[in-house]
Amino acid sequence: MKPKAKMVQRHPFHLVDPSPWPLVAALGGLSLTFGGVLFMHNYKGGGELLCLGVFTILYVMFTWWRDIIREGLFEGQHTLAVQQGLRLGMILFIVSEVMFFFAFFWAFFTSSISPVFNIGGVWPPTGIDAISPWGLPFLNTILLLSSGASVTWAHHAIVGGFKKEALQGLGVTLAFAITFTAMQGFEYMNAPFGMSDGVYGSVFYMATGFHGFHVIIGTIFLAICTARLYLHHFSRQHHFGF
Repeated sequence: MKPKAKMVQRHPFHLVDPSPWPLVAALGGLSLTFGGVLFMHNYKGGGELLCLGVFTILYVMFTWWRDIIREGLFEGQHTLAVQQGLRLGMILFIVSEVMFFFAFFWAFFTSSISPVFNIGGVWPPTGIDAISPWGLPFLNTILLLSSGASVTWAHHAIVGGFKKEALQGLGVTLAFAITFTAMQGFEYMNAPFGMSDGVYGSVFYMATGFHGFHVIIGTIFLAICTARLYLHHFSRQHHFGF
């Protein structure tokens, strides 16, 4: 009787185990979008469905990250080929984000450079009290640029083997991000116009709202990186995922 052959992996790729998270994430996304539409049209139960979608997405984010960290850190599944694939995926994601926001800039410049008669032929449209760019928007821009500098400081500290400095840099970055989000919310609550106030309100809230949403997601990402750095998941030679 022949001995049972051992399973030998003869390729550098990671064949992931069956996971429930893609399906759960899809259901959470459906709940998020459907609930958001119902909520914006004041339908009963829209707010609850929206909150359910948000919490589902957050839950999937943390549990999926947990599995990925386990696979890469403790199981050694993230080979060089896998890392190259993940880097390519991130590059393509960034390209898609550039095109996503390019659409909003296109809408803004089309409406502002050549305003139609429906809005008075001027920009900002007639009746719109525009927010001064030298107030909170300017301060938030400084916060964003400063956060970019501080997270770069943290990265160089990791490469140099200075864990304490890296934690300080990430802490400063998180403080900047949280402050930015709070000030953005304050600006929204005190804005003299709403999303329904023509093309100006629509473009303003869609562009800045999605940007603020990306800042919130990035803040969560950096919080996870801070926790991983504190738990010695990163080293000078290997800090993939930072």
